[in-house]
Amino acid sequence: MNDHHEIVSSSAGVAGLYNAPTSVRMAHIAAGLKKRRAASKRLRIYGIAAICTAIGFLCILLTTIISNGYTALQQTEIAVTIDVPADEIVDANGVIDVDKSRNYNWDGLVKRSFRKAFPEVTGMLEQRSLGELLSANAGYDLRLQIEAAGTVPTGAVTYWVKSSDDVDMLMKGRMDRSIDEKKRRIKDNQLVWFDKIVAEGSVRLAFNSTFFTAADSREPESAGVLGAIVGSAMALVITVMLALPLAVMAAVYLEYFAPPGRLTDFIEVNVNNLAAVPSIVFGLLGLAVFLGFFGMPRSAPLVGGMVLALMTLPTIIIATRASIRAVPTSIRDAALGLGASPMQTALDHVLPLAAPGILTGTIIGIAQALGETAPLIMIGMVAFIVDVPTSFTDPATALPVQIFIWSDSAERAFYERASLAIMALLLFLISMNMTAVLLRRKFEKKW
Repeated sequence: MNDHHEIVSSSAGVAGLYNAPTSVRMAHIAAGLKKRRAASKRLRIYGIAAICTAIGFLCILLTTIISNGYTALQQTEIAVTIDVPADEIVDANGVIDVDKSRNYNWDGLVKRSFRKAFPEVTGMLEQRSLGELLSANAGYDLRLQIEAAGTVPTGAVTYWVKSSDDVDMLMKGRMDRSIDEKKRRIKDNQLVWFDKIVAEGSVRLAFNSTFFTAADSREPESAGVLGAIVGSAMALVITVMLALPLAVMAAVYLEYFAPPGRLTDFIEVNVNNLAAVPSIVFGLLGLAVFLGFFGMPRSAPLVGGMVLALMTLPTIIIATRASIRAVPTSIRDAALGLGASPMQTALDHVLPLAAPGILTGTIIGIAQALGETAPLIMIGMVAFIVDVPTSFTDPATALPVQIFIWSDSAERAFYERASLAIMALLLFLISMNMTAVLLRRKFEKKW
């Protein structure tokens, strides 16, 4: 009854407005237009504000990552004058013997040579504290330099070896030397020795090539991302080899061959639901099936790629089905009318035209898989790996997992390197998404 009265009142109001003078009607219309324009203006302002807020947070994120990570491109090195005993590491022909070189005490040689520049340091504890200015892997770095040169020079030669991560942070201004000694990782006597080598010009910042050519290490100054990058690449190769063919075949079946019914509807609903399942669930599935049931190697790119393939499969299926539907039905009908079988129509006519969309969906799915951490942690790819993997069954880690490991470490230098690794990961993800956009624009056909 109330609704009836409201309709009658509204009708009466419209009729009254219609019978009103022209000036009254124009004023009413102008007031309505003013409200609509004001609402449209507010909506536009809200949209611009939302976009500016998102861009602002993105800028803050990128600024934080870059400001924390760009200094990892440099590594502090200290000049040490060393007289390498050639007779202990070369053979009878004067060629470096690899076995002798690897068994030689390079760490002791570096520390003894470094202490010669500080004759006033005589106590055992002080000498140990002085040696902490150098990297724990300084001897290993010196051995690599000698072996790369191929010959052992005679007499004392000045070599540049890596400093410790604490000295590196001090050199880059990331450690406050004015705070109390108990709150610093570098002691007061070490600051005095550091100031001495700075005054003598025996310290420098050099390009940190180790970051791009080495795997993980317990020492931040010797840690790199090459092992993680190779592990991620191997896992993605397995992902593409498994997910792409299965996704294309599943999409073609669901679009052209699956009979309508409850079973097909059930499959379609579950494919859509699997695309939203948390990634850690796929990690648990890989842990239970691939590792627990089939006994496959733990922390291997093969298993990691299989888990990521399961996670990526629904995304590629959905993208492939959308690409197939975008192909005009007239092409399929024409092929069938000329005598082609349904399979020939799908493989020879529909899929080539849908290939740009399929490729775009695949790249986006692979980019998503590249950034995943949780499923790889569940299958053991969080292990500490110091060697670059050479096969799909070797123990390995992935770049997102490497970032997780470094960010969880106590040393500030690891946090710095984690930020630089994030920059590398973001650059790769942006490159993959830009490639997807360019491929879609290049090969997309307008119907």
